[in-house]
Amino acid sequence: MTDDDKGKALLENAYRLSTPEDNKAYYREFAETYDGDFAEALGFVYPETIARIYAEKAGSEDVPVADIGCGTGLVAEALGLPAAQVDGMDISAEMLERATAKALYGRTFEIDLTGDLAPISNGYGAVLSSGAFTHGHLGPDVLVSLLSIARSGALFVIGVNRAHYGDHGFDAALAGLANEGRITKPEVDEIRMYSKEGHDHSADIAFAVSFRTL
Repeated sequence: MTDDDKGKALLENAYRLSTPEDNKAYYREFAETYDGDFAEALGFVYPETIARIYAEKAGSEDVPVADIGCGTGLVAEALGLPAAQVDGMDISAEMLERATAKALYGRTFEIDLTGDLAPISNGYGAVLSSGAFTHGHLGPDVLVSLLSIARSGALFVIGVNRAHYGDHGFDAALAGLANEGRITKPEVDEIRMYSKEGHDHSADIAFAVSFRTL
């Protein structure tokens, strides 16, 4: 099996995940080869784009950064910030081990985002994500919960797969938060997730949702 074939198989199987337990078991199996067999093989540019949007919108006060669903640290690599200014959160201990080995984060947290977020509450100046809201079990309720880990005025740049965004009612949830005065009016940009052609998800689009907490 070629690297491209491995990447395609990993992607198709990832889109079938639906529970926290599924995610833990799945990423345990290929954490060591994720960067090569998946990210490089399929041209996974999603993390770089989220990092670029953050860089375009952020000021010097928009740190520390919480990297949600950080995986092996691809967003942090693209950010290029000092490790002390970035913390990583993921449900997979094995993926966090890979990220930790790259010395990209000041702290890492193994955490299920559908549960208690108190262990990571730390007044973050920015919250980023490039994969947590792609498929499966994480809906807008989790995004609402993430507001609790950020300080007032914090910058959020959250990637949400376009199909997932519509299926799970993100638009209505974000509009509700803005109407309640909890966040600024969200800006939504369409971005490509993959740069390479030739697989079933080559044309997949995500929405990069940007706002600040109030």
